[in-house]
Amino acid sequence: MKIVKKIIEEVKTNGDKAIRYYTKKFDRIDLDNFIVTKYEIKKAYESVDKDTIKALEFAKKNIEEFAKKQKQQFKDFKIKKNGMILGQKCVPIEKIGAYIPGGNYPLPSTALMCIVPARVAGVKEIITCSPKIKTETIVAADIAGADKIFKIGGIQAIAAMAYGTKSIPKVDKIVGPGNIYVTAAKKAVYGDCGIDLPAGPSEILVIADEKADYKLISADILAQLEHAVDTRAFLVSNSGELIKKIKIELRKQLKNLGTKEIINKSLRKLEVKLVKNIQDSIKIADEIAPEHLSLQIKNPEKYADKLKNYGSLFIGKYSAIAFGDYCSGTNHVLPTGGSAKYTGGLSVKDFVKFQTFQKISKNGAKKLGPTTVKLSKVEGLTAHKRSVEIRLS
Repeated sequence: MKIVKKIIEEVKTNGDKAIRYYTKKFDRIDLDNFIVTKYEIKKAYESVDKDTIKALEFAKKNIEEFAKKQKQQFKDFKIKKNGMILGQKCVPIEKIGAYIPGGNYPLPSTALMCIVPARVAGVKEIITCSPKIKTETIVAADIAGADKIFKIGGIQAIAAMAYGTKSIPKVDKIVGPGNIYVTAAKKAVYGDCGIDLPAGPSEILVIADEKADYKLISADILAQLEHAVDTRAFLVSNSGELIKKIKIELRKQLKNLGTKEIINKSLRKLEVKLVKNIQDSIKIADEIAPEHLSLQIKNPEKYADKLKNYGSLFIGKYSAIAFGDYCSGTNHVLPTGGSAKYTGGLSVKDFVKFQTFQKISKNGAKKLGPTTVKLSKVEGLTAHKRSVEIRLS
């Protein structure tokens, strides 16, 4: 946080100059300008193969469809009673910034996940920042509907979006995952700028019984472990035999993976818990509150509603977590580190504000007056009391 605060202050003071300095220092890139131009977007489309573009468009369609269904849950309403009109308006945030990690791998899927729900919500201006930006990420951000794409990342990108510079517009809220420094930067600017959630290292928890497919479970665990060396993985089962098979299978499948160097390090932290029954597994899962929760048991629907704390739930044999990571339609920006106990993943809700209003008639004021006068007296707030009494008189 000490490093984060220093860089944020320098961006606030020196703007683009500080961004250029830290981009050169951390990413080893000397940028003349930060924006991805229309020409660069055109060249990105030309360099990305057509099948990739089709895949991004397919994923976007599913994410958009799910987001539109979410939006239907948020409606304006009015209540008329006793001389009062009370109401709620669902208003889109005007400007948002989407942070797309560069890191170990390009993450065009995250561009879709962050930008599409914002566009569906009705956000007027969406900007995107991504370090060492890959052509696939440029194409994904454009397909998703970004208004401006910037090739910067890290703490300096978060500071730029939070406070604005000559080149980078100030936004009202920043969304998207990142490394420990990006997450710390988001926490540091919160208050001056809204943020979605503090997304930390990826997590997977699998609940499995003796009938579960150990090969599929091993594949899902390895898929999440390749994100980073600090990924957290948990296996909870009522079968010691299944646990043995999975431990052997993990090593067997690992040999053929191009990301085995990262997985090897994260696999050492795999936590395995043998329980008496599946009900005990439910208690453990709710306490850990994992980002991804995979339910690989007989009759999983019987237990699905009993689980309360998770980012996203994957029910049954064919529900690979990778489907949710890319294209099933649910969002992959999810709570980690136990925060699923109090929040859900990124959604249309993160891009709207719920504003209330009221119109009180003379008759309504008479009905509300005695209660307001009494409670303001109890609290000792005499000006509150007077502001009502002057109306009643």
